[in-house]
Amino acid sequence: MAEKTGKPEKKKDDGLKVPWRLNVEYEYAAGYFATRFFRELRDTGRIWGVRCPSCQRVYIPPRPVCGICAAKTAEWVEVSDEGVIVGCTVVNVPFIDPMTGEQRPVPYGFAIIRLDGASTALYHFLEETDPKKLAVGKRVKAVFRPERQGTMLDIKHFRLLE
Repeated sequence: MAEKTGKPEKKKDDGLKVPWRLNVEYEYAAGYFATRFFRELRDTGRIWGVRCPSCQRVYIPPRPVCGICAAKTAEWVEVSDEGVIVGCTVVNVPFIDPMTGEQRPVPYGFAIIRLDGASTALYHFLEETDPKKLAVGKRVKAVFRPERQGTMLDIKHFRLLE
């Protein structure tokens, strides 16, 4: 080790490093649980989760194993398209949306939502952008796109229920 810098000394036989930027497009298999979940969203506009046979938690989005008791899940259950906000914000900072590659219009509402019948919550956009109207505990309902493709964006946003 070099005494003053703490960095290892370079040896004569160390390989050269050449910086290179690589952009790779790829697709990956969603798996059985995500595939069924997204097909139901696309084809029926209904939201399905899975119930743990041991602790009875209902997972949205569905997953093959319970995160609490490690039991394999298998029972599919439909949950409501309505739920409650458990956390929320209004975003005012422009940025490139990683899901679309386009700049997201600001402001926009964003929330953590626990759907009725689910034990877990999901993150999604809100129609409302006035922070004075948003609060934990407010009820919301999913608004589906007329043309759906089998992604979380098939739910356009959630709107407040009065």
